[in-house]
Amino acid sequence: MDAQAQPRSTVPLTHAETRIIIWGMLLPVFMSSLDQTILASALPTIGRDLGDVHSLPWLVTAFLIASTAVTPLYGKISDIYGRRLTVLIALSVYMVGSVVCVAAPDMLTLICGRVLHGLGGGGMASMGMVVLGDLAAPRDRGKYYAYFSATYTTAGACGPALGGFIAETLHWKMIFALNMAMGVMALAVTTRLLRRLPRHERYHQLDVLGAVLIMAASISFMLALSLGGVRYPWASPQILALAAAAAVLGTGFVARLMSAPEPLIPLSILRDPVPRCTLMMNSFGWGSIVGLNIFLPMYLQSVIGLSPTNAGLSLMVLMVTVNTSAGVAGQFYGRMTHYKLVPLGGLTLAIAAVVTLAITADRLSALQFEVLLGLIGIGFGPVPPICSIALQNAVPTHQFGISVGTMNFSRTLYSTMLIAAFGAIVLTGVPSGTTAALGAAAADGFRRVFWVAAASLAISLLGVVLLEERPLKTREQPAD
Repeated sequence: MDAQAQPRSTVPLTHAETRIIIWGMLLPVFMSSLDQTILASALPTIGRDLGDVHSLPWLVTAFLIASTAVTPLYGKISDIYGRRLTVLIALSVYMVGSVVCVAAPDMLTLICGRVLHGLGGGGMASMGMVVLGDLAAPRDRGKYYAYFSATYTTAGACGPALGGFIAETLHWKMIFALNMAMGVMALAVTTRLLRRLPRHERYHQLDVLGAVLIMAASISFMLALSLGGVRYPWASPQILALAAAAAVLGTGFVARLMSAPEPLIPLSILRDPVPRCTLMMNSFGWGSIVGLNIFLPMYLQSVIGLSPTNAGLSLMVLMVTVNTSAGVAGQFYGRMTHYKLVPLGGLTLAIAAVVTLAITADRLSALQFEVLLGLIGIGFGPVPPICSIALQNAVPTHQFGISVGTMNFSRTLYSTMLIAAFGAIVLTGVPSGTTAALGAAAADGFRRVFWVAAASLAISLLGVVLLEERPLKTREQPAD
């Protein structure tokens, strides 16, 4: 195929046809998000049945590491071979992982199945945003973004309850049987619907060496973060070796970017200030929200004194407000010339709420906490859709897949780093002693976590300030 071949002409889809395809893509997105959390409540049961409780964290960690490492590769493959084939590859790998998990006789096999889940799930999660870019112009994208945002966050929030219910009333292997059933449905739906998807792929050389380097570097780095301070001391030879390997491999990937004829991540994307700002906004903003979502239940239990169930229910406010705020903001972005005003005001509100949380961490009531959590969600909600809109508006259509993959990769990698930092901060300085002393130390630890979260949100705000407000393209305008 000629390297300069143009995309195949297609008949424009109507709004109804666009909406049907979007609804079809919600199922793979739902499955990927659900799989990140559905095992949380079932882990003790799995450990008892397989006689191995020490390896349980790897059922979650293996999925996250694999899905993060493979995300840029899926984006590039979709730019070369098309979105439909890439989605089918991701779903097929995910289905094989489900079969391995259902048949797993021991923990090692189950962990291998979870690795396959991650290799498929990384593509399922990111391809929804890529398909949306093919269907909707930047000016129209905000109208549909709320569907994906609500699906992703709702699935993640419902996962622990669903997994616990299945493990308690049926059998934990039925979780993976459910994955298989949803996978069959997703394959049937996407195979048919994505045939109508506009085609924008062009001939590219797949930078295999670059893909191997970035996957190996991210795996080494995330292994160091997940094992450090848990299984091995941070200064142990094992952790230092993983960190050194990540540094060497990461340096090799940067060198490959500079020298490859067609690098995995096109340098034109990284040179453009708009994609750089969207990466900053998305990574530092989402990193704070994901970190808070993981550590706030611990704060509610150890400092405020809520039960585990009530602590989990309290976080529903964050999910509802983020989704609602994102959906409302998305309806207005296409009609606004100065669309930065909404995320500027929103992030300022979210930062103020997190700072208040830090200042009053040791004396908040449950009601005050819910109000602050709602303000955080309302303030942050407008950020994800404008990141996606601005990115699509700035990059060529035939490079949108790798652009989204790069944004998702940087977000997940930074979130993992921040979660590891939050864990170290909370554990630092916790003494052995009375319950009161432990509670006071816990409040101080979480206060430091909230300050770091506020600083991360402030960096996201800086990205919004630096973002250039380019006029949003319409469907009729050329995308590259």
